[in-house]
Amino acid sequence: MILSSYIVPHPPLIIPEIGGGEEKKIQRTADAYEKVAKEIAELKPETIVVLTPHSIMYQDYIHISPGTEAYGDFRDYGFENVECSTNYDAELVSIIEEEAVKMNVSAGTLGEQTRKLDQGFMVPLHFINKYYSDYKTVRVGISGLTPKEHYAFGMCVKAAAEKLGRRVVIVASGDLSHRLKDSGPYTFAPEGPEFDARVTMDMAKADFRDFFDFDDEFCDAAGECGMRGFVMMAGALDRTAVEPEFLSYEGPFGVGYSICSFRCMGEDNSRNVLDIYLDDTRKELDEKRAREDEYVKLARKTITAFLKEHRKLPRPDNLPSEMVEGAAGVFVSLKKDKRLRGCIGTIKPDQECIADEIINNALAAAFGDTRFDAVKEHELDELEISVDVLGTPEKVESVDQLDPKKYGVIVGMGCAEGLLLPDLKGIDTVEQQVAIALQKAGIPKTSGFEIKRFEVVRHI
Repeated sequence: MILSSYIVPHPPLIIPEIGGGEEKKIQRTADAYEKVAKEIAELKPETIVVLTPHSIMYQDYIHISPGTEAYGDFRDYGFENVECSTNYDAELVSIIEEEAVKMNVSAGTLGEQTRKLDQGFMVPLHFINKYYSDYKTVRVGISGLTPKEHYAFGMCVKAAAEKLGRRVVIVASGDLSHRLKDSGPYTFAPEGPEFDARVTMDMAKADFRDFFDFDDEFCDAAGECGMRGFVMMAGALDRTAVEPEFLSYEGPFGVGYSICSFRCMGEDNSRNVLDIYLDDTRKELDEKRAREDEYVKLARKTITAFLKEHRKLPRPDNLPSEMVEGAAGVFVSLKKDKRLRGCIGTIKPDQECIADEIINNALAAAFGDTRFDAVKEHELDELEISVDVLGTPEKVESVDQLDPKKYGVIVGMGCAEGLLLPDLKGIDTVEQQVAIALQKAGIPKTSGFEIKRFEVVRHI
């Protein structure tokens, strides 16, 4: 059974031997850590599951450390004598893997690259070991999978603990934004303090449903590292009544450090957060599909016909005249779980008309974008589709003539060309827009290149 869960940070300098006095600047964090460690000692868990963003990370696989023991130290920070060792709960790991198979979650012990423990694991244990040591651990990394898959993995941990009758504590080790100050690890970004304010509010209320609404672009802009682990922790508390206690928040070094405890208080079937999220998502997608215009409907019909009838959709009759009488470049973009699922387009028209351009590019986006696996039939109802019809590109003499919200850009040098659509989330400046377009084209920033701008009509 899950006894309690904790969100904690992992700055190595909070350890006095490493901090050399700097740790006093986050004394409230250290005091809260001591409180958490003493509480865990009182609970006497058999196993502590540590969710860390600094273990092995795969794009499509949640890694659980294998074996029976591991060791680590802080030599990367110049303190090799500050060390940590642990004994893994191999039996619990095995059952978690079985539960992941049942729930179709891509997770397990394959692909370990190093056995060395990481700071996200060692810092929490530094405090816990002061008061309690009669436990084993499970070390889990994060992945590039979706929030719902991380949440489902947490559910696997809960199911495994209950199956074995294991007394388990969850520690979600993760810092908040790294963009609170220009003097921090990264430059300041307004998303940094916004992220920290929002996520700490959610912690204090144990509002795990809102965790699903932190989209990738926002989290990346905030420079956070703990969100996926927080979502896994929430999954381990699915259908559980929790009593949150918000203990501390500080950010003097430009990184947000927060500590919050969640004491388990028995079953509560109304806290079925994943089911609630999936239901909300279905309603939202149904409403969006009901509003789709003819451009988007044609793209969806094209993908559906290919998957269900194994044929290329012929151009339908009775389309709006502008779709069959005009020609233009078209981009078809697919999203699933608020993440890009495919995007292919043409800068200039390749087909006789816009409708044919949509049909061709919808097929390419769903089945020919080499960044992604081909779309499967069971994904159809989960797809958000947009169609961008491009205006005629025009050359610009200065970046002052650009506006990332209004214009897309095309950068070119010789045969190399890179395009970026306008009004993309997270792209707020001309410099960002041009830099990404150059990267896509493989053109160095220092080279002489031509810039064109274009407007689009976006259909959703």
